[in-house]
Amino acid sequence: MTLTPIKNNIGSYPANLRTVLSGAKLFDSSCSPEATVIFIDKEGGFFLKTAPKGSLEREAAMTRYFHSIGLAADALAYISDERDWLLTKKIRGDDCMAAKYLEQPERLAKTLGERLALLHSLDYTDCPIKNHTERYLEKMEHNKRSDIYDKSHFPDSFGYASAEEAWAVVESHGYSLRTDTLLHGDYCLPNVILDEWQFSGFIDLDCGGVGDRHVDVFWGAWTLWFNLKTDKYRHRFFDAYGRGKIDEEVLRVVAACAVFG
Repeated sequence: MTLTPIKNNIGSYPANLRTVLSGAKLFDSSCSPEATVIFIDKEGGFFLKTAPKGSLEREAAMTRYFHSIGLAADALAYISDERDWLLTKKIRGDDCMAAKYLEQPERLAKTLGERLALLHSLDYTDCPIKNHTERYLEKMEHNKRSDIYDKSHFPDSFGYASAEEAWAVVESHGYSLRTDTLLHGDYCLPNVILDEWQFSGFIDLDCGGVGDRHVDVFWGAWTLWFNLKTDKYRHRFFDAYGRGKIDEEVLRVVAACAVFG
């Protein structure tokens, strides 16, 4: 996590967030253009995310749900006025991009696979987002119509030569995606927090819900390839997760969806 100091202009924040901001040092820890994430260095730390109005509602709901089952920090405040604001407590530990984890890639791949298997084994009866697959496919269709396509960040074994080739797979096999597993939705190294190799919690849950396990499995394989600069640890991850639960053909369907996501 990269932290860039920023000025604490407390008057520019919603009034009911100013108590936690008062007297605190602030740092920009954003990692995507879609939202600004501010680290509040106070009382063990807080994260304050802000994004366009309505865009953090799903993340707030899923964060509260994951907190209720012991897998995430609570959403301490969700405010939606001119913009959305989401306040959470910092989880103890470091995300899996920390050097101490990247330096042990075999152990990291194993840990990532085992933790995902545990998540996918949980009951999802009370999950507030029960139609992840429907939303997922709708997003792919929208992005296809908008000519959003990028295969540059995917390993060759999951790649497609063109948007048309990938879309043909989505159209013909999208029906094979199930809705029967509790998902993180963006299962990548920066979103898994460990405390000296012990699991502490998940963050960035805006893509979560009840959907097809292969979405998380795909992103778990992708993040190891992308962040470790090699695909050699994918099979270690698959073994730890449980190969009997993975259908390679369904993974290819998710890969086709992902290039439109």
